[in-house]
Amino acid sequence: MTIESTGKTGHAGAIRLGMVGGGQGAFIGGVHRIASRIDGDYQLVAGALSSDAERSKASGAELGLAPERCYADFDEMAQAEAARADGIEAVAIVTPNHMHFPVAKAFLEAGIHVICDKPLTSTLKDAEALAEVAGDAGRLFVLTHNYSGYPMIRQAREMVQSGTLGAIRLVQMEYVQDWLTEDLESSGQKQASWRTDPARSGAGGCIGDIGTHAYQLGGFVSGLKTDTVLADLTSFVPGRRVDDNVSVLLRFEGGAKGMLWASQVAPGNENGLSLRVYGDKGGLEWHQEQPNHLWYTPFGEPKRLITRGGSGATPAAERVTRVPAGHPEGYLEGFATIYREAAEAIRAARTGASVSKDVQFPGIADGLSGMRFIDACIRSSNEGAVWTKV
Repeated sequence: MTIESTGKTGHAGAIRLGMVGGGQGAFIGGVHRIASRIDGDYQLVAGALSSDAERSKASGAELGLAPERCYADFDEMAQAEAARADGIEAVAIVTPNHMHFPVAKAFLEAGIHVICDKPLTSTLKDAEALAEVAGDAGRLFVLTHNYSGYPMIRQAREMVQSGTLGAIRLVQMEYVQDWLTEDLESSGQKQASWRTDPARSGAGGCIGDIGTHAYQLGGFVSGLKTDTVLADLTSFVPGRRVDDNVSVLLRFEGGAKGMLWASQVAPGNENGLSLRVYGDKGGLEWHQEQPNHLWYTPFGEPKRLITRGGSGATPAAERVTRVPAGHPEGYLEGFATIYREAAEAIRAARTGASVSKDVQFPGIADGLSGMRFIDACIRSSNEGAVWTKV
């Protein structure tokens, strides 16, 4: 096995990419830029990298963008790029949550494909409106739930779909961190400040920031749809205006049950995203901090370890595996897989060709589902932890 890109740049050329947000001092913008380059599918050519015009220009200069394509305003960027013969084909939106809706709307209406960080928007009302805009625009909308791009998650999904686990009974989802254990936002730390500000994050704090990742992953692998939730959202840090710890019971359509715990105030945890799925024939267990390992236990038999790139890997996992077994492959590559799948769909859209059934990426429906989950959890908790329809 050799280490190589799984992209197809040599066949059709790099996709011209723009970015909104992600300028100097940002975290996730750099992640998206690296991910877009891993398989050679994209070339970043334009950006409105900050709401501050001078910072946007300075950020663009650092990235080697042409000065005339470093925009001070996303509306200006959408219109200018749409009018260029060599304008961007897709835009990556890496702003705080409250800007996802207006930015995505502007680019969709300009005829440009959208790749957006999660959650979809900051409110359910905006999410529903954006779904209508996306439907009318006829352009791709990609939501970067990057964990669904991990090879062992693709394998887990394939095993569930093939019936290896039998009828699914239980789904346990967990994402725990400790970085907001103290009042970090009061120090002015950028990431903490906007994530704990309901005007920018939305009404959900932890539930929107990391709870949606766990929720999307559970649905992606199990294939189940949520019927009702019973949620308890807590703000442990005094004065914090959004939740920092979340406990949710879930009832799925068809009778399966689930539990989700997300926390950003659990000392000793960094990025503890875990998923367990149990059916009447067996179970699966996966932990993001050991992403190359998938534990499979047939009922009544010893637990088995399946490794990424190993002898037990299935075609679904191999398709998105880049490096030989035993070498770390994870967070950045998960993002890159979403970008690569999007690239295949964008190239198909260039010519009106059909997209392979193997291409998988979260889209507008996943984003709307996540926002409905957040909304239902907040309503359930506010009403005293009662069962609430999603």
